[in-house]
Amino acid sequence: MIVQTIKGEEVRMNKKIAGLFTSVIGLSILLAGCSLKGEQAVDEVDVPQDTTYVDELEENALEPGAAEAPAEGETPAEGDAPAEGEEEQPEEGAKEGESATAKRQLFLMDANGMVVPMTFELPQTNEVAKETLEYLVKDGPVTDMLPNGFQAVLPAGTTINGIDAQEDGTLIVDFSKEFNEYEAASEKKILESITYTLTQFENVKNVAIRVEGQELAKMPVDGTPIGKSYSRADGINLMDNGITTVNSQSVTLYFPAEAVDGTPYEVPVTERMNSNAENDYEEIVNALIDGPAMDSNLSNVFNTGSALASEPTLKDGVLNLEFNTEVLSNVDEAAITDQLMETLVMSLTELEDVDAVSVKVEGVEEVFNEHGEAYAEPVSREQYVPAEKL
Repeated sequence: MIVQTIKGEEVRMNKKIAGLFTSVIGLSILLAGCSLKGEQAVDEVDVPQDTTYVDELEENALEPGAAEAPAEGETPAEGDAPAEGEEEQPEEGAKEGESATAKRQLFLMDANGMVVPMTFELPQTNEVAKETLEYLVKDGPVTDMLPNGFQAVLPAGTTINGIDAQEDGTLIVDFSKEFNEYEAASEKKILESITYTLTQFENVKNVAIRVEGQELAKMPVDGTPIGKSYSRADGINLMDNGITTVNSQSVTLYFPAEAVDGTPYEVPVTERMNSNAENDYEEIVNALIDGPAMDSNLSNVFNTGSALASEPTLKDGVLNLEFNTEVLSNVDEAAITDQLMETLVMSLTELEDVDAVSVKVEGVEEVFNEHGEAYAEPVSREQYVPAEKL
């Protein structure tokens, strides 16, 4: 009797599945026929082999504990849990097995001890600033993501107790006591990394630091002054070029370097420049053309003989630059290197009044990138740096 019951159930299931499959085939042909035009015929539709497919369905349906499929025309009731072995469908707009992410910059330390920005896809959360800082902690979540030669800067075990955003654009960060456990030589790097990582967000201008609720006016190990807050105006990877602070200003220039595996990346370097120059933009571009210090392990992206052909002009946030033809990497294709453009844009948009850069070449109608795409519009910082608010 038991054997007969199972066989009867198998026959009933085979008939139900075969009926369901026949309906699906019919509906597919009907839909395909609706879209056919001209000489197309229904027999062009590629109908799958039914025998193998039905056998597989029968096999799955008879698995121990498998839920019986709804009868033909039925749908599962709303809110019903998925059948055993069946995965719940992801929410609308999300891909199965994936969580929402966002591109963010982390300022890490490279093999030469320079603090540099690297862009990563990080999980999207409601605590953006806190999560981003957690990726600056040694032995933290960034560990498996680090390129060769790079390291996080905050002491291992450091946690973020809290973050408080002020109306004036200051972000107050309260660290755990582990924050104090670093070598003196790393102090400025830590301060620069925190400041530049947090000020990538459009509404953050300054950073104030606390440890276990106590406000810091200076760093705890080597005494680097913080004052009320720290900002990008305090610089990063400070270079001594011999210019004194009298009648000078700090500017941050970006120069390319290469990782251990040969991957290029940009390094921000803060230098002093004469503040009595007739055109500050021209002074900065000339500094980029001259290139970095010889002993800095950084590269110069400009060809020998490159120069501005006219004085830079600023209009509606766009800085217009015109170079001589020596700036071109390929004269026949009117192309300039992608690194040269990135160096210009990253350096010049550090200035508050510059939102984008437009590059022209004397006697050339249109300038292209390495891939043959025209620079028809000014290039903004957002092309290289993700723009986001907290």
